[in-house]
Amino acid sequence: MNKDEFYMKLAIEEALKAEQIGEVPIGAVLVHNDQVIARGYNLRETKQMALGHAEISVIEEACKVIGSWRLEETTLYVTLEPCPMCAGAIIQSRIPRVIYGAKDFKAGCGGSIYNLLQEERFNHRCEVIPGILEEECGNLLTNFFRELRLRKKNLPS
Repeated sequence: MNKDEFYMKLAIEEALKAEQIGEVPIGAVLVHNDQVIARGYNLRETKQMALGHAEISVIEEACKVIGSWRLEETTLYVTLEPCPMCAGAIIQSRIPRVIYGAKDFKAGCGGSIYNLLQEERFNHRCEVIPGILEEECGNLLTNFFRELRLRKKNLPS
């Protein structure tokens, strides 16, 4: 297992925490100097907060750890391609490297729908590496939404 797969496995562990509480299973970790400095997972439903994405949680935590809003020399690992909001937060926090698992063809801004993370007109761009443990990350989401549909289908009318 290479280093990127190792850290993506940690992000998957975070995603499983989200799933255990009924959240969409998306997890993230932020690494600085080969150390995880922040971990997070989706809490949008739990907190009823639009900003409750894994990436936002990790960025907030990492800023506290580092003591700066600039998260230079870090790598973000996230199980699902960042959405527009998270891509904007990544750019604004100066994260130079983003590695994600599954593509998001409905909201992905790391290359699927749009590539905000590498938009040349911004003053900061990220190296983006998609598809690390893509099948495992994608299956988390596929299985979660399949189960959700089955539960809704079996609810009494």
